[in-house]
Amino acid sequence: MSIHRTATEPVACCAPLGASALSDQEAEATAAVFRALGDPTRVRIVNLLATSDGPVCICELVDPIGLSQPTISHHMKKLVDAGLLEREQEGKWAYYSINPAAIEKLAAVADLKGACC
Repeated sequence: MSIHRTATEPVACCAPLGASALSDQEAEATAAVFRALGDPTRVRIVNLLATSDGPVCICELVDPIGLSQPTISHHMKKLVDAGLLEREQEGKWAYYSINPAAIEKLAAVADLKGACC
């Protein structure tokens, strides 16, 4: 059984929203993350993964989310592309988990006091 792990670079910025100025690149990277989280289904998926004991297969999300597997796959791709989730391929099954580095950077972005990482 081979395992292949996929993770996109998490939030590519470090400047918090409370910083004196954001570069165009920082603003675009931050907007991409907020776009990924701008869908209630994706927020629910992140919540379920954040409270799980380990990586989760899409098949385990169908009932709690109430959507079809292809629809959930679409949302998972958006979250992986934004760098918020990690994907592990085990044979034909894919397992997803929160990307801890992305969550740390996201917390720094939301810091309105301006402390940077």
